[in-house]
Amino acid sequence: MEVKLHTLTKTVLLPLLLLSIFFMSCNEKNRTSKSSNSSQSITNYEPIERDFQEIKDGGVLRMITYYSSNTYFLNQGIEVGFEYELLREFARENDLALEVIIVGADENPLDLLNQGVGDVIAANYTITPERRTAANFTRPYNIVDQLVVYSADQPVRPKTISELVDSGIPISVRINSSYYFRLMELIEEGYDLEIDPISEGIIDTEAQLVQVANGNLAATVADDNMFNAANRYMEGLLSGPTIAESDTIAWAVRSNAPDLEDRMNRYLYKHFRFTEDREKPRRSTFLNILRKKYFEESQQMAEYYNPEWQYQTIGIISPYDEIIRQVAETENLDWLLLTAMIAQESGFNPQSKSWAGAVGLMQIMPQFVETPYEELYDEVTNIRVGARILREHLDHYAYLDSTNQIPFALATYNVGLGHMADARRLVMDRNRNPNEWSEVSDALLRLMQRRYYEDARYGFARGIEPVRYVEEILNRYRTYEAIMALAEQQQQNGYTNIINPGMIRRP
Repeated sequence: MEVKLHTLTKTVLLPLLLLSIFFMSCNEKNRTSKSSNSSQSITNYEPIERDFQEIKDGGVLRMITYYSSNTYFLNQGIEVGFEYELLREFARENDLALEVIIVGADENPLDLLNQGVGDVIAANYTITPERRTAANFTRPYNIVDQLVVYSADQPVRPKTISELVDSGIPISVRINSSYYFRLMELIEEGYDLEIDPISEGIIDTEAQLVQVANGNLAATVADDNMFNAANRYMEGLLSGPTIAESDTIAWAVRSNAPDLEDRMNRYLYKHFRFTEDREKPRRSTFLNILRKKYFEESQQMAEYYNPEWQYQTIGIISPYDEIIRQVAETENLDWLLLTAMIAQESGFNPQSKSWAGAVGLMQIMPQFVETPYEELYDEVTNIRVGARILREHLDHYAYLDSTNQIPFALATYNVGLGHMADARRLVMDRNRNPNEWSEVSDALLRLMQRRYYEDARYGFARGIEPVRYVEEILNRYRTYEAIMALAEQQQQNGYTNIINPGMIRRP
């Protein structure tokens, strides 16, 4: 029977419709009058009690974001993105694993935050008075202007807000976005703008830019850094008037998490601070590198938007999707689990070799397999050998339920049967359940202490490694599930690879 991880999947990562663009067929029905001031609630939940210490105890910081080129995306299987890398460094400095929670259709990031599904919204989030009623914001780490962006198909391209009013061009923006609130402010100021509201979560700003570039939307609003990055690689976009200047971008945290907010503020202060000239803030070398990497011309972003490159990678998750699928089917494994393992083991580098001598995509130890050493560098062979080993470990723990069987098998792949047996004996010595991963993971950590490992059959074990190994693979697995659900939804709605906008850009 194929091993699946559905029991481990959080509700937030159930089928993701984030960027599905079925709303196109409903524009006329959904379009509201430009005089309408209706708005969805900012959040429907009071914040749960979960501050930095609770996060530290769990060992995982959960990042709420969108799948896009400036926040979080996969590049040949590797997790990247401006927000992801900036927050990952904070997590690393605080000895935390980072889990990505992708916002789903009809999901509100602030709801996910206050429910405790995630701990921080890191999504190019503008500080607005409305959002401050639902969450606290860290000190800013960027300043942006809001621009109207037109499709090149538009025969008229107004240069001022007044000309935009006279043109009657509908501006498509997400409800509850900072752009929506700014446009509503302009309406209150007397500008009779035509707003085409998009339901929260259906489509993010980058996907809106894609639709504008393809002529499916007449206009939208975007931050200038996002527009400038997309405009380098995406045809069919033209900038219009600025509707807001010097907006501050920050992370959002729960209002009752002061310790987390304080630690994030101290971290961000090292990388971004205002000078007397607010227009020229001081940035760290690290932050400047990230800005250049994601918002200025770079090879990585060219690849992200390049349709020819995307075809060559042959997969949504990694370049090895098809091979992994075939091998996983043979061994009755979940191919996304196998993919998450490869990402963890080698970062999809088939030539990878560890200090201990493990080689290839799945870091096989040559002395423990019959396969000739040189053959282990062949991608298909290495994946097959690794999948076979994982299958053996799963079978070894077949009497456990999946919530424990899978972590046990993954930990054994990392640390070996001997150390796992020692950990389980230690659990039994403490009159606990040796079939519960939470108990065994705690015992693995104890095997790093002399008073526990000196009587263990296999001695000292660096238990933190298998514990983190399991945690990070399962976190990555859930994110992969969300990305696959997104891709499947796009196909069902007749759209191809909005995950990579270059795939549908205009000829």
